[in-house]
Amino acid sequence: MHERRYETYRTQTARYECQDDRVADTTARALELIGLLQSAQLRTVGELADRLGVDERTIRRDVARLSDLGVPVETVRGRYGGYRLAPGQRVLPLMFSSEEVVAVFLGLARAQAASPAPDLAGQTALPKSKRALPADEAQRIDAVLATMIQASGGGEAPDPAVMLNLADAVSRRRVVEMRYRNRAGAPSRRSIHPYALVAHAHRWYVIALDLQAHQERAFRADRISTARITTDSFVPPQQLDVESRLLELFATAQYRWKAVLRVHASEERIREHLPRSVARLERLDTAADRTPPCHRVEINAESLEWIPSIIAALGCEVVIESPDELRDLTRTAAERMLRAAESPLP
Repeated sequence: MHERRYETYRTQTARYECQDDRVADTTARALELIGLLQSAQLRTVGELADRLGVDERTIRRDVARLSDLGVPVETVRGRYGGYRLAPGQRVLPLMFSSEEVVAVFLGLARAQAASPAPDLAGQTALPKSKRALPADEAQRIDAVLATMIQASGGGEAPDPAVMLNLADAVSRRRVVEMRYRNRAGAPSRRSIHPYALVAHAHRWYVIALDLQAHQERAFRADRISTARITTDSFVPPQQLDVESRLLELFATAQYRWKAVLRVHASEERIREHLPRSVARLERLDTAADRTPPCHRVEINAESLEWIPSIIAALGCEVVIESPDELRDLTRTAAERMLRAAESPLP
């Protein structure tokens, strides 16, 4: 019954289109009208007219056509009236836009990251939403989602339309012009070569070459307000290890301070306190039998106050190469600990 109504609707709409060239997009508009009614309990005539870009008379005419075809649209009278779908009634198939499918993906990624146990409902929701798309659009979504790499999971809530364009640009190797705000909130316009989209520590990042700065960077996707795909193309780096590159970009990001240490400990011990996203390591001695080995450690940080506690936690010989401010902070922390150790019992 439902399918016959749908086919009858398409046939009758085609007849309307032949009679009046001004409503050549009647089918698409009516389907979008149904989608708007499905997504809210009530829509006013003015709201529907504004969303669909037509006048209120056209909205009333479209609603009348849907009602004639058996779609259960109810009219609510009064000052705050409008149109709604009758509760509990079946309507035309649920439809998703590409941006809505990406929004579903992002929501599922956050839910899966927050839950330690696999969620069967979450695993089946995305395929169902993709089946609601036309075949060619579903293939595009598959290609786009394949570029969105789940590293340590999650992802805050970037704009789905921005994510769709970024992933599309990564897949097609197209230059992107975007509007971005930095950690201080300062806005800027940038042109980038987007290499990859990756989730890390509950945020999404795009790894890209910043054409203005002439260097690779990791941009937070939730700080991108617009992303426009251009016709220009680029050649990405070969055999890019996305996760390793992201951690390296974190460790080398420009901050207020750059601290340099010489640490006499194994890499494993150092990494227990200074992960790859925080510090860069370089082994200074190449002798395999040297125990313990010596590493040069570089830390870029907005503040130095937390580093003396890390030096103490390492529990090994550490030499501060720079800056002098870190030496002063470490000396003050050491004096404080000495006073604590020498304080008499009450």
